[in-house]
Amino acid sequence: MEIYLPIVQVHIDVIFILFISFAVGVLSGLFGVGGGFLMTPFLIFLGIPPIYAVPNEINNILATSVSGSITHWFKNTLDYKMGLMIIIGGIIGTVVGIVTFTFFKETGKLSLIISLSYMYLLAIIGTLMLIEGASEIDRARKKIIFKKKLHTHYWIHGLPLKLRFQKSRLYESAFTPIFLGIIVGFVAALIGVGGAFLMVPAMIYLIGMPIRLIPGTSLFVTVFISALVTVLHAFNYGSIDLVLVIILIIGSIIGVQVGQKIGQYLDSSHLKTLFAMLLCAVAVAIAYDTFFYDGVRQLEKSEIVNMENLNFFSKFISKLSENNPLLYGSFAIIIAITLGSFGAGARRLLSRYKYLFLIKKN
Repeated sequence: MEIYLPIVQVHIDVIFILFISFAVGVLSGLFGVGGGFLMTPFLIFLGIPPIYAVPNEINNILATSVSGSITHWFKNTLDYKMGLMIIIGGIIGTVVGIVTFTFFKETGKLSLIISLSYMYLLAIIGTLMLIEGASEIDRARKKIIFKKKLHTHYWIHGLPLKLRFQKSRLYESAFTPIFLGIIVGFVAALIGVGGAFLMVPAMIYLIGMPIRLIPGTSLFVTVFISALVTVLHAFNYGSIDLVLVIILIIGSIIGVQVGQKIGQYLDSSHLKTLFAMLLCAVAVAIAYDTFFYDGVRQLEKSEIVNMENLNFFSKFISKLSENNPLLYGSFAIIIAITLGSFGAGARRLLSRYKYLFLIKKN
């Protein structure tokens, strides 16, 4: 079933894209990580240029982050003050990331930079996770109990402007979360990932936050950073395609819920090892595509579809993107937040219905 993407100006198989986004969503829910560093390379593999793949996936991340952060809001597992400090840094990092994105786009090296970034990123993260997962399996087999040191003091903890974070029970320099936000915002704007894979370890080992507050705070930060990245990409490049975004969001939100349910019944150490192997495999595929593949991965451009032949929604977003990109970016954010909120609400409603059903049954 093919549909036309009015902004990217190509036809795609909607069922296949839905399946890919669903599968990445399942992996995200299963392993507790964002799917941006898998979905963006997959979109590029399918032939969607990086200038479209990066912002459309970050818009998708916005929706899934909204869905997850609302769930944590209900559970009261968010440190808003810490999150706001990271967001301040994230704004700075995002602007720098957009400037860098523009520079590499104008020099014609954007695709190479994004491919190399993902190759090294996935290879490093995958290798570290593989080592850690294998170690956990080995310790479990030998019944060895290993206690990790949660918080080590570095030079960054001696910085001035210390603030009290009552929710996390920390007395920390404001520069620590701001510096983390700069890195996360830069990475999000440049290569289209939410940054949880950077934030979560930093929150544990650098900031020393309580584990129960980390996932919700990380998602809370991702909502604001991904919203800003979405608007800036829409305003500067007109590269957000709402038809593609909606397909990605629907598949991802459903997949995340399924993945989280499956993950409750599986061993975490083995899951971590399998996921690490997947990351390494994707890194190898990107390396092959970058250095050895002779062709050009590009969706076949059909003849440009006449505006008169487009449906109402496609006409609307095409004209809005061209005539008012700032409003268009805001519209993309509204759609992502709405769908993300709907996903969180539906999950909460189903959980409540299941709970009431079990009570009546007993």
